[in-house]
Amino acid sequence: MTIIYSLEEINAIAKELLATPLLKKIITFHAPMGAGKTTLIKELVKELGVKDNSSSPTFSLVNEYRTFEGEIVYHFDLYRLNSEEEGYDMGLDEYFYSDNWCFIEWPEKTPNLIPLDHASITIKILPNGKRELTLKN
Repeated sequence: MTIIYSLEEINAIAKELLATPLLKKIITFHAPMGAGKTTLIKELVKELGVKDNSSSPTFSLVNEYRTFEGEIVYHFDLYRLNSEEEGYDMGLDEYFYSDNWCFIEWPEKTPNLIPLDHASITIKILPNGKRELTLKN
């Protein structure tokens, strides 16, 4: 599934993604710095019914949110992770196998911790400023 969108359309994109049967609860996000990973995740979190204002967990590595229905949503930013071993020590695998929503930025930092059954979103910045999003299982 591939979608071309502008940042002004991000809310509609989040709704469309959450409605697709291709989506899994574990989602890895692949994109260069500044491509809009966190912006998209904030919209997904909002559309899932989280009432708190979400932000990037750049320094804490993980933020936890609860939806109106009590579902747990984890947002990971693994950019500052020094090694996969550090991820093991933090117990990232326990989060990833918890059956909760997990949105993971910079998953290449922990390739052996990511469950095989996950969805992958790749975002590319196009020359016209729009984004190209590709969703794969």
